[in-house]
Amino acid sequence: MLLTTSPSPPLTGHALIDEGTRRSWQLLERNLSPQGVLAASRTAAAEARSYTRIFGRDAAICVLAMAGSGLPALERAAVDSLASLVQFQAPNGQIPKYVDPEGRDADFWYLGCIDATLWWLIALQHVRQTSPLAHETEAWAPQVALAIQWLQAQEHQRFFLLQQNEASDWADIMPRSGFVLYTNALWFQVKTLYGLPQQSETRYHFNHLFHPQQGDLPDYRRARLLSHYARRERRHPELYLSFVNLSFAGDEGDVFGNLLAVLYGLANRPMAQQILRALQQAGVADPHPVRVVTTPIAEDDELWRAYMGRHQQNHPHQYHNGGIWPFVGGFWVMALAKLGQASAARDALVRLAEVNRMDDWRFTEWLHGQTLAPMGMLGQSWNAATYLLAQRALGGKSAPASLPEG
Repeated sequence: MLLTTSPSPPLTGHALIDEGTRRSWQLLERNLSPQGVLAASRTAAAEARSYTRIFGRDAAICVLAMAGSGLPALERAAVDSLASLVQFQAPNGQIPKYVDPEGRDADFWYLGCIDATLWWLIALQHVRQTSPLAHETEAWAPQVALAIQWLQAQEHQRFFLLQQNEASDWADIMPRSGFVLYTNALWFQVKTLYGLPQQSETRYHFNHLFHPQQGDLPDYRRARLLSHYARRERRHPELYLSFVNLSFAGDEGDVFGNLLAVLYGLANRPMAQQILRALQQAGVADPHPVRVVTTPIAEDDELWRAYMGRHQQNHPHQYHNGGIWPFVGGFWVMALAKLGQASAARDALVRLAEVNRMDDWRFTEWLHGQTLAPMGMLGQSWNAATYLLAQRALGGKSAPASLPEG
């Protein structure tokens, strides 16, 4: 049943948090299809831009909120989402970027989509641990092994980090390539969840490559050379680099990748505190959580690519290049909560509810980093999901007994 909404009265504090929770459950229910949860609500614009699909990364993040919720429709959709994706798993093991809601076709993006497979594996393990329908995933053992094998085939055999093309993860019009922070934070989490080998080696090289200010130098000669290149002229030495690739690296301040490093335990406590302090000083959560880049890549920067200006989409302070993404704001709240900053986390959750509430709970995809204008598609499922995960991290109830009306 589709749930209707009414104009929003002024709300603050606990009341706004609670209303944000209610609206988030409603949006997830509204965006369900027989094949799983859609990336965004059905509109003509969303249909034209293929947002009404089951996306590997979007759906998997939604599964983290839906599985274990105790709400039958969402528990069902969590498993169905993963099933729709694995149905179109490539022969080499890759999970697609998205599948259409009729289950007829799949897409794998221009240069591949490495993080769909990673998020699928993370979400599957969550279903196995929390869902009453977990038994339905038991038959997927061969597909899981194939997905892991595909990832391991892209792992460097001395760094034990994944390698990738540029523009081939969630930030799919950014020039990150080689060893990418965000992707390898996910890879470490997959290794942890599935007990894969060389976890300690992955963690060691993650910290030495992406944070080359380490006091000790790696034994591996090529690792020392990469660290030498990456240390040059750093603007944000408190943060992990967004990527490292031979003689160049990304120092734009990747907020999402740094948050995942905190949440998944790659950063020790002093490093984690340093990261959050640096991001707070950069104002990434002001006024809305959260800007995904601390220093956008300008058109005259050596990292600028012509495709970043396509459709005027990824210029500085826009889209992945410094736009505000509320779904990443949920990870910001979770990172604050993880480090014991409960008051700051609660304040951020209130502001996250405020940004989702814009235009009568539009749940907008992203906002311009300077003008704060709402941009992209409305009704973003992962906005709702990460809001719920953030609320849960602060001790909120996982779900109501049933979805509320109104």
